[in-house]
Amino acid sequence: MYQKFFKPLMDITVAFIALIVFLPVFILVFVILFIVHKENPFFLQVRPGKDGELFKIIKFKTMTNEKDENGTLLPDSDRLTPIGKFIRRTSLDEIPQLLNVLKGDMSLIGPRPLLPEYLDLFNDFEKQRHQVKPGITGWAAVNGRNAISWKKKFEYDVWYVKNISFSLDLKIIRKTILKVIKSEGINMDNVATTEPYNGNN
Repeated sequence: MYQKFFKPLMDITVAFIALIVFLPVFILVFVILFIVHKENPFFLQVRPGKDGELFKIIKFKTMTNEKDENGTLLPDSDRLTPIGKFIRRTSLDEIPQLLNVLKGDMSLIGPRPLLPEYLDLFNDFEKQRHQVKPGITGWAAVNGRNAISWKKKFEYDVWYVKNISFSLDLKIIRKTILKVIKSEGINMDNVATTEPYNGNN
Protein backbone atom coordinates (compact mmCIF):
# COMPACT_ATOMS: atom_id res chain seq x y z
CA MET A 1 0.00 0.00 0.00
CA TYR A 2 2.75 2.48 0.97
CA GLN A 3 4.92 1.81 -2.07
CA LYS A 4 2.05 1.86 -4.56
CA PHE A 5 0.02 4.83 -3.35
CA PHE A 6 1.47 6.88 -0.49
CA LYS A 7 5.12 6.93 -1.59
CA PRO A 8 4.37 8.45 -5.06
CA LEU A 9 2.09 11.05 -3.42
CA MET A 10 4.79 11.88 -0.88
CA ASP A 11 7.38 12.17 -3.67
CA ILE A 12 5.38 14.74 -5.62
CA THR A 13 4.29 16.73 -2.56
CA VAL A 14 7.70 16.92 -0.91
CA ALA A 15 9.53 17.56 -4.20
CA PHE A 16 7.18 20.45 -5.04
CA ILE A 17 7.57 22.03 -1.61
CA ALA A 18 11.34 21.48 -1.60
CA LEU A 19 11.68 23.07 -5.03
CA ILE A 20 9.89 26.18 -3.79
CA VAL A 21 11.95 26.31 -0.58
CA PHE A 22 15.25 25.82 -2.43
CA LEU A 23 14.36 28.10 -5.35
CA PRO A 24 16.62 30.96 -4.13
CA VAL A 25 19.52 28.50 -3.75
CA PHE A 26 18.67 26.96 -7.13
CA ILE A 27 18.86 30.36 -8.82
CA LEU A 28 22.04 31.36 -6.96
CA VAL A 29 23.90 28.18 -7.92
CA PHE A 30 22.66 28.52 -11.51
CA VAL A 31 24.01 32.06 -11.78
CA ILE A 32 27.35 31.27 -10.10
CA LEU A 33 28.01 28.26 -12.33
CA PHE A 34 27.02 30.20 -15.43
CA ILE A 35 29.47 32.96 -14.55
CA VAL A 36 32.35 30.71 -13.44
CA HIS A 37 32.08 27.98 -16.10
CA LYS A 38 30.76 30.28 -18.86
CA GLU A 39 28.50 27.52 -20.15
CA ASN A 40 25.19 25.76 -19.48
CA PRO A 41 25.10 25.11 -15.70
CA PHE A 42 23.01 21.95 -16.13
CA PHE A 43 24.33 18.44 -16.68
CA LEU A 44 21.98 16.08 -18.52
CA GLN A 45 22.74 12.39 -18.81
CA VAL A 46 20.80 9.26 -19.71
CA ARG A 47 20.32 6.92 -16.77
CA PRO A 48 18.29 3.70 -16.26
CA GLY A 49 15.22 4.02 -14.07
CA LYS A 50 12.60 1.54 -12.89
CA ASP A 51 12.73 -1.72 -14.87
CA GLY A 52 15.79 -0.35 -16.65
CA GLU A 53 13.84 2.22 -18.66
CA LEU A 54 16.07 5.13 -19.67
CA PHE A 55 15.47 8.75 -18.72
CA LYS A 56 17.52 11.95 -18.61
CA ILE A 57 18.75 12.92 -15.17
CA ILE A 58 19.37 16.62 -14.52
CA LYS A 59 22.05 17.90 -12.14
CA PHE A 60 24.15 21.00 -11.74
CA LYS A 61 27.39 20.69 -13.70
CA THR A 62 30.45 20.49 -11.45
CA MET A 63 33.08 19.77 -14.12
CA THR A 64 34.22 21.62 -17.22
CA ASN A 65 34.38 20.10 -20.71
CA GLU A 66 38.14 20.65 -21.07
CA LYS A 67 39.92 18.32 -23.50
CA ASP A 68 43.53 17.50 -24.33
CA GLU A 69 45.25 18.16 -27.65
CA ASN A 70 43.68 14.96 -29.07
CA GLY A 71 40.16 16.07 -28.23
CA THR A 72 39.81 13.61 -25.32
CA LEU A 73 38.19 14.80 -22.12
CA LEU A 74 40.68 15.37 -19.33
CA PRO A 75 40.44 13.16 -16.20
CA ASP A 76 37.57 14.03 -13.83
CA SER A 77 40.01 15.28 -11.19
CA ASP A 78 41.37 17.86 -13.66
CA ARG A 79 37.93 19.03 -14.79
CA LEU A 80 36.37 19.31 -11.33
CA THR A 81 36.50 23.02 -10.49
CA PRO A 82 36.84 24.50 -6.97
CA ILE A 83 33.22 25.71 -7.04
CA GLY A 84 32.25 22.32 -8.42
CA LYS A 85 33.93 20.58 -5.48
CA PHE A 86 32.01 22.76 -3.05
CA ILE A 87 28.69 22.18 -4.79
CA ARG A 88 29.29 18.44 -4.89
CA ARG A 89 30.48 18.32 -1.27
CA THR A 90 27.33 20.11 -0.11
CA SER A 91 25.13 18.02 -2.46
CA LEU A 92 23.75 21.17 -4.08
CA ASP A 93 24.30 19.52 -7.47
CA GLU A 94 21.42 17.16 -6.64
CA ILE A 95 18.73 19.87 -6.30
CA PRO A 96 17.66 19.83 -10.00
CA GLN A 97 16.72 16.16 -9.59
CA LEU A 98 13.59 17.38 -7.83
CA LEU A 99 12.38 18.05 -11.38
CA ASN A 100 12.98 14.39 -12.22
CA VAL A 101 10.85 13.43 -9.22
CA LEU A 102 8.02 15.72 -10.35
CA LYS A 103 8.23 14.18 -13.84
CA GLY A 104 7.89 10.70 -12.31
CA ASP A 105 11.30 9.44 -13.46
CA MET A 106 12.68 9.29 -9.93
CA SER A 107 11.62 9.00 -6.31
CA LEU A 108 12.98 11.00 -3.40
CA ILE A 109 14.35 7.76 -1.97
CA GLY A 110 15.64 4.72 -3.81
CA PRO A 111 18.80 3.24 -5.34
CA ARG A 112 20.89 5.92 -7.05
CA PRO A 113 20.53 5.85 -10.87
CA LEU A 114 23.77 4.61 -12.42
CA LEU A 115 25.05 4.56 -16.01
CA PRO A 116 23.23 2.62 -18.76
CA GLU A 117 26.42 0.79 -19.75
CA TYR A 118 26.33 -0.97 -16.37
CA LEU A 119 23.02 -2.72 -17.18
CA ASP A 120 24.69 -5.60 -19.01
CA LEU A 121 27.18 -6.05 -16.16
CA PHE A 122 24.61 -6.62 -13.42
CA ASN A 123 23.97 -10.14 -12.18
CA ASP A 124 20.46 -11.30 -11.19
CA PHE A 125 20.92 -10.11 -7.62
CA GLU A 126 22.07 -6.64 -8.64
CA LYS A 127 19.28 -6.26 -11.19
CA GLN A 128 16.77 -6.24 -8.34
CA ARG A 129 17.71 -2.60 -7.63
CA HIS A 130 15.70 -1.68 -10.74
CA GLN A 131 12.44 -3.02 -9.30
CA VAL A 132 11.78 0.46 -7.88
CA LYS A 133 12.34 4.02 -9.09
CA PRO A 134 15.84 5.39 -8.49
CA GLY A 135 16.14 8.04 -5.79
CA ILE A 136 17.90 11.31 -5.03
CA THR A 137 19.06 9.61 -1.84
CA GLY A 138 18.83 6.05 -0.60
CA TRP A 139 19.92 3.38 1.84
CA ALA A 140 23.31 2.96 0.16
CA ALA A 141 23.74 6.73 -0.01
CA VAL A 142 23.38 7.15 3.77
CA ASN A 143 25.60 4.15 4.47
CA GLY A 144 28.68 5.34 2.64
CA ARG A 145 27.51 6.72 -0.70
CA ASN A 146 30.53 6.72 -3.05
CA ALA A 147 32.99 5.87 -0.28
CA ILE A 148 31.99 2.19 -0.15
CA SER A 149 32.59 -0.66 -2.59
CA TRP A 150 30.20 -1.42 -5.43
CA LYS A 151 29.44 -4.82 -3.86
CA LYS A 152 28.38 -3.24 -0.58
CA LYS A 153 26.44 -0.52 -2.40
CA PHE A 154 24.39 -3.10 -4.33
CA GLU A 155 23.74 -5.08 -1.15
CA TYR A 156 22.28 -1.94 0.46
CA ASP A 157 20.22 -1.18 -2.66
CA VAL A 158 18.64 -4.63 -2.84
CA TRP A 159 18.03 -4.67 0.92
CA TYR A 160 16.11 -1.40 0.53
CA VAL A 161 14.01 -2.81 -2.32
CA LYS A 162 13.00 -5.73 -0.13
CA ASN A 163 12.31 -3.62 2.98
CA ILE A 164 10.65 -0.43 1.73
CA SER A 165 8.49 1.23 4.37
CA PHE A 166 7.44 4.68 5.50
CA SER A 167 9.53 4.42 8.67
CA LEU A 168 12.61 3.35 6.67
CA ASP A 169 12.19 6.29 4.27
CA LEU A 170 11.92 8.70 7.19
CA LYS A 171 15.09 7.21 8.66
CA ILE A 172 16.90 7.68 5.33
CA ILE A 173 15.75 11.30 5.08
CA ARG A 174 17.00 11.99 8.61
CA LYS A 175 20.36 10.33 7.93
CA THR A 176 20.66 12.15 4.59
CA ILE A 177 20.32 15.52 6.29
CA LEU A 178 23.07 14.59 8.76
CA LYS A 179 25.33 13.30 5.97
CA VAL A 180 24.91 16.49 3.95
CA ILE A 181 25.68 18.65 6.98
CA LYS A 182 28.83 16.63 7.71
CA SER A 183 29.74 16.19 4.00
CA GLU A 184 30.40 12.50 4.64
CA GLY A 185 30.82 9.72 2.09
CA ILE A 186 31.17 11.88 -1.01
CA ASN A 187 33.93 9.82 -2.58
CA MET A 188 36.71 7.39 -1.76
CA ASP A 189 39.95 8.96 -0.57
CA ASN A 190 42.08 10.59 -3.29
CA VAL A 191 39.40 10.00 -5.96
CA ALA A 192 37.49 12.95 -7.45
CA THR A 193 34.54 10.86 -8.60
CA THR A 194 33.43 7.31 -7.93
CA GLU A 195 35.34 4.56 -9.74
CA PRO A 196 33.55 3.06 -12.79
CA TYR A 197 31.82 -0.30 -12.26
CA ASN A 198 33.35 -3.13 -14.29
CA GLY A 199 31.23 -6.04 -13.07
CA ASN A 200 33.70 -7.08 -10.37
CA ASN A 201 34.90 -4.11 -8.27
